[in-house]
Amino acid sequence: MQTPGVLADHQIRALIAAEHISATAPITDAQIQPASLDLRLGSTAYRVRASFLAGSNRRVQDRLADFQMHAIDLDGGAVLEKGCVYVVPLMESLSLPQGMTAAASAKSSIGRLDLLTRIITDQGVEFDRVPAGYTGPLYVEICPRSFSVVAQPGQMLNQIIFRQGKTIMSDDDLRRLHAQTPIVSGDPVISDGLGFSVDLRPASGNLVGYRAKPHTGVVDLSKLDHYAPDEFWEPVHTNDGWIILDPGAFYILVSRESIIIPPLQAAEMAPYLAMVGEFRVHYAGFFDPGFGYAEAGGSGSRGVLEVRCHEAPFVLEHGQVVGRLVYEHMAAMPDALYGREIKSNYQGQGLKLSKHFKSNA
Repeated sequence: MQTPGVLADHQIRALIAAEHISATAPITDAQIQPASLDLRLGSTAYRVRASFLAGSNRRVQDRLADFQMHAIDLDGGAVLEKGCVYVVPLMESLSLPQGMTAAASAKSSIGRLDLLTRIITDQGVEFDRVPAGYTGPLYVEICPRSFSVVAQPGQMLNQIIFRQGKTIMSDDDLRRLHAQTPIVSGDPVISDGLGFSVDLRPASGNLVGYRAKPHTGVVDLSKLDHYAPDEFWEPVHTNDGWIILDPGAFYILVSRESIIIPPLQAAEMAPYLAMVGEFRVHYAGFFDPGFGYAEAGGSGSRGVLEVRCHEAPFVLEHGQVVGRLVYEHMAAMPDALYGREIKSNYQGQGLKLSKHFKSNA
């Protein structure tokens, strides 16, 4: 695994076989995605007073002793309440080879629930980042922002990728890639990655997004295609090509551009510069090789945007650049592509809520 890049599915399997990735229950094929591994909740959630990082020379377990309020048994399902912070040990742990790092993010459905989930490690000084050669357990911090949720052991809220060496593509590399295999519909906006904008003038109708309702019931994470969207979400309409974001509100919107991740690339969504306004595209997320790729059934796939407004109301305009995709080289061609060989909920997507809600698109 000396070739620089993000590790592909068969390379992740090799890490598991070599016990660089281990778990308290056997790792299943269903956890392995084209360029990432899904991580599973353990059986106990610890309610804590505040979010924290372990910090240099300290273990998460020791910090839990400082901040824990009580422990919750997740067996059979337990409610994690909106506005509270929990830390859950994961089933998986790592013993990374020297020179290999890892990075985590919430899975697509979890981000769309406004469920803040971040990986923390022993001696960790950053969320969602695992330093080179790390050996130790993994924990996830969970903070439900819009909806209380029911969680249980084995559920997969986060995913992790593994990086060998320098992986990020330069802007010149991106321009060459787009010339060979288009990575976006229309003319690319390339500056420290691929910029993308918000669609507030849909091709038909005037539905442009959804806003989370402030007082709702609980979302059971095990129930798919189950909840009526109007019990949790208010539709957002406009005929003017702009909307006003309310401070503290959470929105699901969609990119104007179709996005393509070719088979030998992966990508990570990064928030756009804060100077553009009082909002941010909420949680960074990974895009697997094959997302939006026509040969993998993804023609026309948009990026779904999880947007939160901050201190002041803010006017968001159609076509306004709101984020960027940082493309990375793969270390090898994956055995499976997103949407083709694996079941992928969001291939070919437009404006779409998480898979827990009855189909809305």
